[in-house]
Amino acid sequence: MERILVSACLLGSRVRYDGGAKTSDDDLLARWRAEGRLVPFCPEVEGGLPVPRPPAEIEGGAGGAAVLAGAARILTPQGDDVTAAFLSGAQQALAVARSFCVRVAILKEGSPSCGSLRIYDGSHQGRTTPGQGVTTALLELNGVRVFGEDRITDAARYLESSTETGDRT
Repeated sequence: MERILVSACLLGSRVRYDGGAKTSDDDLLARWRAEGRLVPFCPEVEGGLPVPRPPAEIEGGAGGAAVLAGAARILTPQGDDVTAAFLSGAQQALAVARSFCVRVAILKEGSPSCGSLRIYDGSHQGRTTPGQGVTTALLELNGVRVFGEDRITDAARYLESSTETGDRT
């Protein structure tokens, strides 16, 4: 049975910065959960951040790859640098993905950790920009395909097509 890494907040865990969850009601996700295929994970909590916590954004909307390269930081609105916790959480997510031979992750869109297509722009004004979060960037660099919670059907298609062709990357 192929396992899928998934943001814990999408499964109802109250781990978001505001102490809430963003529970998904997607039928595929519910089926995979019932089958025991999901590996819930919150990189921010696993990286050592509390719940609740101040929101954080990648400065300048630079994206996760820039953070991994040391060219950008992740800051709270008060200017506190929480980059180390985000990097630690991303490394732990990769370790968990490897331990379960995960090839696909479904992560919370918009997050400075988990965003796959968009993240907040670093202004703390609620504006988004195209980009990836730190965990997504690290997983993708290591062969794990990441999809946002609005692209679960795409994730299922990817799993099916890569299984049919024997692609295990």
